[in-house]
Amino acid sequence: MVYFNGGFTGNPLARRPWGRYQRIMKTLILTAAGGALGASARHLLSRYALHAFGPGLPMGTLMANIIGGFAMGMLAGWLAFGIDGGRELRLFLGVGLLGGFTTFSAFSLEVALLIERKAWAAAFGYVGISVVFAIGALFVGLYISRRLFAA
Repeated sequence: MVYFNGGFTGNPLARRPWGRYQRIMKTLILTAAGGALGASARHLLSRYALHAFGPGLPMGTLMANIIGGFAMGMLAGWLAFGIDGGRELRLFLGVGLLGGFTTFSAFSLEVALLIERKAWAAAFGYVGISVVFAIGALFVGLYISRRLFAA
């Protein structure tokens, strides 16, 4: 084998910097670990809410969305004020934990940023389109799955 530019010429993977793959794997592991904790927390919150409030309204989802929005605001504010939590902490908490707990937290942050920029039409349009299309897509998915999998 011929050693060339930091790797063996016979193996195309050997020429690539392994540090890049290690960073990607670290990113995936941090995000997955946070996501697992966030999803587990949401499940526990939903079970608690069902027990405490009954099945009338989806209080667990509502609580998760509100708590997630608050937590995303705290995290974004913390990072915006120059407190360096590092890329790893942002991935673990923002993408993983809060993403697993609720994707509504990311949506809330995006709407808040539009409002802070005084992009009122964009903010309210984004809210309306997101809600209508997400619920519409859910119904389309239900319709398709019922047609495909109905006995």
